[in-house]
Amino acid sequence: MKWFIQKKLEQFVVKYFAAHPDIKLVVVTGSVGKTSTKVAIGTVLVERFRVRLHEGNHNTHMSTPLAILGIEYPSNIRSIKSWIAVFKAAKERIQLPSDVDIIVQELGSDRIGEVPHFGTYLHPDIAVITAVSPEHMEYFHEMDAVAREELEVANFSKLALINRDDIDQKYAKYLTNGNVNTYGTSSISEYHYISQGYTAENGHSGAFVAPEWQDPITADVHVLGEHTLRPAIAAGAVGVKLGMSATEIANGLSKIHPLPGRMNILHGAMNTTIIDDTYNSSPLAVEASLHELYKLSVPQRIAVLGSMNELGQTSQVEHEALGKLCDPNGLAWVITVGDEAEKYLAPAARARGCQVKSFKNAVQAGAFVRGVMEEGAAILFKGSQGGIYLEEAVKVVLHSTSDETKLVRQSIDWMVTKTAFFSANN
Repeated sequence: MKWFIQKKLEQFVVKYFAAHPDIKLVVVTGSVGKTSTKVAIGTVLVERFRVRLHEGNHNTHMSTPLAILGIEYPSNIRSIKSWIAVFKAAKERIQLPSDVDIIVQELGSDRIGEVPHFGTYLHPDIAVITAVSPEHMEYFHEMDAVAREELEVANFSKLALINRDDIDQKYAKYLTNGNVNTYGTSSISEYHYISQGYTAENGHSGAFVAPEWQDPITADVHVLGEHTLRPAIAAGAVGVKLGMSATEIANGLSKIHPLPGRMNILHGAMNTTIIDDTYNSSPLAVEASLHELYKLSVPQRIAVLGSMNELGQTSQVEHEALGKLCDPNGLAWVITVGDEAEKYLAPAARARGCQVKSFKNAVQAGAFVRGVMEEGAAILFKGSQGGIYLEEAVKVVLHSTSDETKLVRQSIDWMVTKTAFFSANN
């Protein structure tokens, strides 16, 4: 039944674009940064266009067609009546006049072959590839397999925009589409950003550079760190490709802000600064977030690092590498949460001379942080969702409980799941 429903939904999408040929499709894929990039693109494009995007991770083979069509995923997926209602809504969507100009869709991949499958029924106008880095290595096993998977989207799209900072040039051999441009924070990228002023509170002031324009445009981007600029640069590049004016793009860029759990600055107790990067974790993202923590001029820095549970056979190497990036001169404490971080990251950080403490769950870690943090400290919380849930450690350190609404995974369903997890792992 699942296979039948998926095929039916894909057929509806094909018919939808056939009935509405003026609608543009922009897709986003990559190892990290997909959702931030998708939302940044939507934030810029809405300055001119009617835009549809699903802000969550509506990116599997069952949910992607529904997100494209703008139909809610049924709460009871085992109900035939629910799917009949979905099919009826899809037929109506095809027949009605279009209510959008552009659809921005995230494409996810947990294992080999999932991105190529999207190409069997989608033909995007623009594909954005955010990164090629270790992900779901229990299925991919090697980085070349990750690169082939993520870059395949460029080959079934009309145009591709590739993050030059986080995708090694050696993987260009997997591209068969010659219509490719690059974006990034370095000036070697065709689309890039020149940061001329930066604070942790207000983000970047500077200029966005596009090869189509003779002069850069002044634009502020309110995000923390260099790596979080890349989604904004991708958004600007997509805007240029779709014919937006410099003024429209600058206005859109100024409205980009961090999403919950993605390098979001929160106010902690004792006048501390919390870097909430709890949504998910990968080696590339941890390295970037540590780099930003080190740049903050504060009396004390603490890094709370959760296990990365999707690394498969590369887990030991990747966790040890991150432990070696922990600088005893820059960190008062390295605090780990989860088995993999305790086994591999913690010893590597300790060998470098760091003061290290390990915990089995996030609530315990948060209580420890609350006990050792000093006035005005900066605390990075970097974790994964699978059995780590560092957002619950953030709660212990927040200045105000009202800010709990700014954290990830706070729905009733998530809280039930986490309550059961912490009860079993106390």
